[in-house]
Amino acid sequence: MSDSRADADSEDIEPTGRFRIYLGSAAGVGKTVAMLDEGWRRFRRGTDVVVGFVETHGRRFTEEMIRDLEVVPRKVVEYRGSRFEEMDTEAVIARHPAVALVDELAHTNVPGSGPHEKRWQDVFQILDSGIAVVSTVNVQHLESIAGAVENMTGITVRERVPDWVVRRADQTELIDSSPEQLRRRLAHGNIYRPDKIHGALANFFRTDNLTALRELALRFVADEADDALLESLRGRHGVDIWDTSERIMVAVDATPGTDGVLRRAARLAARVKGDLQVVHVRSSEETRRRDVPELSKIRQLSDDLGGEWHEIDGADPAKAIFDFAREHQVTQIVLGSSRRSRFEELTKGSIVSKVIRYASTCDVDVHVIARRDVPKLDKAELRLPSARSRDQQEA
Repeated sequence: MSDSRADADSEDIEPTGRFRIYLGSAAGVGKTVAMLDEGWRRFRRGTDVVVGFVETHGRRFTEEMIRDLEVVPRKVVEYRGSRFEEMDTEAVIARHPAVALVDELAHTNVPGSGPHEKRWQDVFQILDSGIAVVSTVNVQHLESIAGAVENMTGITVRERVPDWVVRRADQTELIDSSPEQLRRRLAHGNIYRPDKIHGALANFFRTDNLTALRELALRFVADEADDALLESLRGRHGVDIWDTSERIMVAVDATPGTDGVLRRAARLAARVKGDLQVVHVRSSEETRRRDVPELSKIRQLSDDLGGEWHEIDGADPAKAIFDFAREHQVTQIVLGSSRRSRFEELTKGSIVSKVIRYASTCDVDVHVIARRDVPKLDKAELRLPSARSRDQQEA
């Protein structure tokens, strides 16, 4: 390939974005090294890169990875009789490089070191000033995951960062390492000081803990990639469903037996480890008012089952259900069986049949679930048993 062709191709490659995060399952997987290596590559390509803050934890290899990148001097803060070093956010902004490398996104700043309590707030100030940021964070510091990690490991997670902060990143890259490899690094003194190795191996760095943390990190990044794919596909017209992962949608209303349909859909979603989208198509105001109590129960059940609730308007319910499924790249639609008589279906049409017909055009599977509500007893069934029947029961 000629140089001109290579240059033309490189112009089609999108930049890495203004905010990039390296996510890891635990300390020692290599997040900081990856951040420094990324900064070095950009520096070698002519980008103005500085180290805003990097935490080497005394690891010689990490220190060597800084190489000849410019390091912005840290701010020294006196607090409760001790001296601490924090990132000098104002100095980074005054230097105004193209890219700043900022380690440990979840870090809590020492009081008096600056206007912000958390380092992620410093990062947003740097981003707002027009400087791109490359940062790092461990999965246990995410707010939605920290509680589960505490229950799993018995160790309090004090440093936390809101999930939306990480989701604001233009790119999130997982730095992965097997539990066995992490434990070897720890045993060889490549993560903690020698006096901390034994305790870490027996507690936080147990194989079962590291395996669970790794799965949490993989799932988070997979969800991010899935969201990005959906956003990309929504901009394409006439695209087929891409079954990169299962996405289950169930259509609900106030009809008796809907709770059973919703539960079946939730079990299906759990079985295939897919998301559950719960959709109610609103029709008339009269229907809305009449069905509010029953729909409230269905919505509460949706929340209890981990579904994501959606209410949409549509004069044609079948078309509205199908349009939602296409927009959200749903792979399987779950419907309750129709309660209409054969005559009503012939005269008014069948929503179930319409959805099946629509879905067949883009290879979406449709499950029709029987509504198993409690049957109403007629007057004959409510009559007290006769003397003869009572004698038979006693016999």
